Amino acid sequence: MSRSLALFAIGLVFGGGIGFVTAAGNGVAFEGHDHSNPAHHGTTTTGMMAHDHSAMVNTPAGDDAPMVEISVTPDAMSGWNLQVETQNFRFAPEHASGADQPGEGHAHVYVNEEKIARLYGAWMHIPALPEGGAEVKVSLNSNSHGMIAVDGVPVEATLWVGSQ
Repeated sequence: MSRSLALFAIGLVFGGGIGFVTAAGNGVAFEGHDHSNPAHHGTTTTGMMAHDHSAMVNTPAGDDAPMVEISVTPDAMSGWNLQVETQNFRFAPEHASGADQPGEGHAHVYVNEEKIARLYGAWMHIPALPEGGAEVKVSLNSNSHGMIAVDGVPVEATLWVGSQ
């Protein structure tokens, strides 16, 4: 009886393991989340995770509406330094992926429309930009990753940066 039970347990472990590996290899996830869809969770050409955050968190225009401005300067050693200045917005890494709170969240940084990073503060080093220059864009995003908008217009800043 104990030998049968042992063989049964071994069969469960190996069978479950093979089943899990097969399912994961085919993009099946237990939480019902499709990891094979690159528009939602695939990686970009830089290896960074790409997310589809098409939901907007709309804010009415007014004196307390969030705003963002950016500047990009050459780094003395290599690459570029991005400075992000916001108004009526607070970087809140402690609430990332949590419930939205008015006026807080994080930023997404893009180079030539490709997301390269999630930003939780005012400064970031960009190691390199494409030769000939690039468009650098920063958008403000809510804790739940929705793009923040003011009267339907995304809160973002864009600069063209020439090569060093």
